[in-house]
Amino acid sequence: MAVNQSNTASTMSSYRAPLRDFHFLLNEMIDLQAIARLPGFEEAPDVVDAVLEEAGNFAGNVLAPLNASGDRQGATWADGNVTTPKGFKEAYHQFADAGWIGLPLPAEYGGQGLPQVLSTATLEMWNGSNLGFSLCPLLNQGAIEAILLVGTDEQKKLFVPNLVSGKWTGTMDLTEPQAGSDLAQVRTKAVPQGDHYLLSGNKIFITYGEHDYTENIIHLALARTPGAPEGIKGISLFIVPKVNVNPDGSLGERNDIACASIEHKLGIHASPTCVLNYGEKGGAVGYLIGQENEGLKYMFIMMNLARFSVGIQGYALADRAYQMALAYAKERVQSKDIAAKEWTPVRIIEHPDVRRMLMDLKSQVEAMRAVAFYTAVALDHAHLNPDAKVREEQQAIVELFTPIVKAWSTELGTELVSEALQVFGGMGFIEETGIAQLYRDVRIAQIYEGTTGIQANDLLGRKFLKDMGKTATKVIGQMQATVKELEASLNEDCQAIGKELGKAVGALGETSLWLGGNAMKNLKGTFAGAVPYLMLWGYVAGGWQMARAALVAEKKPGDDFYQAKLATARYYADHVLNHALAYKHEITTGGPSTMALSEEQFEADRKTLALA
Repeated sequence: MAVNQSNTASTMSSYRAPLRDFHFLLNEMIDLQAIARLPGFEEAPDVVDAVLEEAGNFAGNVLAPLNASGDRQGATWADGNVTTPKGFKEAYHQFADAGWIGLPLPAEYGGQGLPQVLSTATLEMWNGSNLGFSLCPLLNQGAIEAILLVGTDEQKKLFVPNLVSGKWTGTMDLTEPQAGSDLAQVRTKAVPQGDHYLLSGNKIFITYGEHDYTENIIHLALARTPGAPEGIKGISLFIVPKVNVNPDGSLGERNDIACASIEHKLGIHASPTCVLNYGEKGGAVGYLIGQENEGLKYMFIMMNLARFSVGIQGYALADRAYQMALAYAKERVQSKDIAAKEWTPVRIIEHPDVRRMLMDLKSQVEAMRAVAFYTAVALDHAHLNPDAKVREEQQAIVELFTPIVKAWSTELGTELVSEALQVFGGMGFIEETGIAQLYRDVRIAQIYEGTTGIQANDLLGRKFLKDMGKTATKVIGQMQATVKELEASLNEDCQAIGKELGKAVGALGETSLWLGGNAMKNLKGTFAGAVPYLMLWGYVAGGWQMARAALVAEKKPGDDFYQAKLATARYYADHVLNHALAYKHEITTGGPSTMALSEEQFEADRKTLALA
């Protein structure tokens, strides 16, 4: 099949940020003025448009052109050193010099002190334009957050400004070969030595654990002190610099940390995933952060922010895939118009099934984006609202929705990138079109920072059952209020959306009640439905946000953006919300069949046949 190589190259490298949708979410779906009344955010409304415009330019003009070449070249390892792909180091310094790392961080440490909801928009642009690059600054913010919340004043002064400026980068060193996601199995040792500790052990899957961007890397590592309790209660958290830092902030000798290798991965080739050896020459100097044996609690400070950010990766790559599929569909001529009597070859965007796939992408990306923005608003209020009761309520929203944003958005993002590849047909399987790279890259998002199963268990066990469904019930009540608004609308589309959303919200409420009761009777059978329950929440929350958008759009006829928003919300209601009823059936009836087989029966069809 012939393909226009110049157009293919343009599709691969181009990225257009959804600035109009960001503007809509920030100014019409969210009460930005309420955000601006939070301490430190007073100037946010004045700079929002400029920040979005500049971020879109940086993503499209600096990061996106490096995405394909970074994938082809990949990060390379030699003698303990890692070299990133051509152009990445220079892009990183431009990124840091422009102040993007410090966007949501306190001004007293060199940040810009802007809301998390605005940072959510910029994170989508970084991830959508170049996921391999964006993983480095993403981890910086988690490390900074942990040090700011539980570090000493001296630690904050010594490490945070250089992390905020991007002069240094940060990592999370959690996983070990025997541990995986089970951090209770962490075995790295930390032995007290005067005012510091000496660490020894092995860490794997450390994103940007070694690279050539900066003069120093600040590792936040989990380890056990002598006599620490077994399991998760005996883990402590340490600041371990790649190069030791003197009390005056100058750099000393190289610390006892060595990069033994980098992984050869399915995707994100530009991002080095490192194996780190601590203490091969006597011990890596580390500094306890917070209290001994409280490391798991502190780790979740980093982890929860990272999980939210990874959720953004899921829909960011789906949005990039949508852009690529749409551009290809508007150019590719294939087959006749299905309604034409004569053979009249048309662009594939005119075929109904291609339209269906494009609408799948557009509607569900917009739904995921809106749910993430809703969660980001809660984050801002949970951190800074002067009313303690509001902070508590909003923190509960954050805790409920963080696993949903992470897991639903990455599961759905992977599915949608696959559907975008399908729009390309056979050309989608060819590397030159670029969509295959997105398919490889997005797959990791369902795994790192906690798999979908881990997120689902967290949602069902720690977030829903633990508070007896209090927060979930409150959110479902808000959804039901939106259904009533839709039913009262005179707009035909809004009425139809209200009908479908009402069914979906009903399914969510009924399923939640069933789970609450069944957990006391059959815990394993209940948790067999954990992932479906998380997905149910995601689809219904997405439909809720799309419905809210429709209520705004119906009041502004005659504008293409609002007409498209209303039609897209209607598509989501007609084609996507019906997942809710299927998930209700699966959760409430499927537990026994999930657990029905013995281990031996899983291989019953592999046994050797007995000969007569």
